[in-house]
Amino acid sequence: MNELIHIDKTFSKITYSEKSIRNREFENCVFEGCNFYNTDFAYNQFSDCTFNNCNLSMTSLNGSGLKTVTFEECKLLGIKFHECDDFLFAVTFTDCTMDYASFINKKMPKTVFRNCSLQEVNFSGTDLTKAVFDNANLLRAIFDETTLTEADFSTAYNFTMDPERNTIRKAKFATKDLAGLLEKYDLKIQ
Repeated sequence: MNELIHIDKTFSKITYSEKSIRNREFENCVFEGCNFYNTDFAYNQFSDCTFNNCNLSMTSLNGSGLKTVTFEECKLLGIKFHECDDFLFAVTFTDCTMDYASFINKKMPKTVFRNCSLQEVNFSGTDLTKAVFDNANLLRAIFDETTLTEADFSTAYNFTMDPERNTIRKAKFATKDLAGLLEKYDLKIQ
């Protein structure tokens, strides 16, 4: 990874935890089974990349570009995605553990979170228009002034959000989970 530009490469089972990999470009690269725990990935550019079964927990992505990046079966604990470059920011998550991550004020329309643990994730001020939370655990996730227009929560669970503090027009919810929208009223729903 010492080169500055990486195109069409596969990185397999690399351990770079608690190290620094900065100011690199990765285009159409695949990362498989890599350990980047607490790595400094600041100011890198990732375009059309896939991370599969990687540990990126506590990784710093300050100023990095994530342009059509897919995360599958990854640990992404505590990542501050809100520090990533906003230009062309596009991510997809499948079977990931993302607890304590932050997406504050990110523009993420149509983002898919499939089979993910999103416990205590901060979505304050985030634009999640038409986002899909498919079988997503949103226990204690924070939604405050979040745009959730047409977002799909029909299979999400453990969420609470205040409809008066978020834009939820035409969002989809399952009837069994409507209590998460009314929690502030301290109602007993049966």
